[in-house]
Amino acid sequence: MSDSCCHHGCTPPAATQSPRYRRVLWVALVINAAMFAVEIGGGMQAGSVSLLADAVDFFGDATNYGLALLVLGMASVWRARAALFKGLTMGAFGLFVLGRSAWSLAAGVVPDAFTMGAIGVLALVANVVVAVMLYAWREGDANMRSVWLCSRNDAIGNLAVMAAAFGVFGTGTNWPDLVVAVVMAALGLSAARSVIRQARGELRDEAYNVRLRANGGLRAK
Repeated sequence: MSDSCCHHGCTPPAATQSPRYRRVLWVALVINAAMFAVEIGGGMQAGSVSLLADAVDFFGDATNYGLALLVLGMASVWRARAALFKGLTMGAFGLFVLGRSAWSLAAGVVPDAFTMGAIGVLALVANVVVAVMLYAWREGDANMRSVWLCSRNDAIGNLAVMAAAFGVFGTGTNWPDLVVAVVMAALGLSAARSVIRQARGELRDEAYNVRLRANGGLRAK
C-alpha cells in the first residue's frame, strides 16, 4: 500500500459516524482480544518469539480499536491525536520485537513448529476477516488509516509466522522464527512512521485553522 496520506479531511464526517463502521470496530476489538489470549499462551508454550510478538500486536490492536471507538465522531483534532498515539504504540511494538529477538538469539531456544503453525493459521483467519471488514475505510483520515494498517500488517505477519513454523520444522533451529520476528518489527516501524506522519500533518492543519479562526479567517474544515 502506498504511504500517501489524506491530510486534508478527504473522509466525509458521515464515514466516521457510520453505524456499520462502529459495529465493525467492535467485532475487530473482540476478535483481537481473544487472539491475544490464544497467542500469549501458545507463544509461551511453544517458545516462539514470532508468536509472542504477534500476541503483543493483537493486544495493541485491541487497544487501538477501543481508542478508535472512543474518538469516533469527535472533532478531527481528537481523531488525529488518537492516531498519533496509535502510531507511537505501533513503533514501540516494533522495538519490543527487536529486543525480544535479541534475547531469543542469545538464549538459543528452538520453538515448537507444530504449535506455531496451528496458531498461525487461526490468527491468519482472524486477521483476514478483520482486514476484509475494514477494507472500505482504508483511505480515511489518520485514525481510520491506522486501523486498516494494523489489520493489513497482522495478516502479512501471520503468513510469515506460518512460514517460520515450516522453517523451524525443516531446520531444527530458531533462525526462521527470529527472521520473521525482525520482519514483523520492520512492518510495525514502517506503519508507525506512516501513521505518525499523517497524524502530525492533520494536527498542523488543525492548528493552522484555529489560528485562522482566531484572526477572523476561514472556518476550519
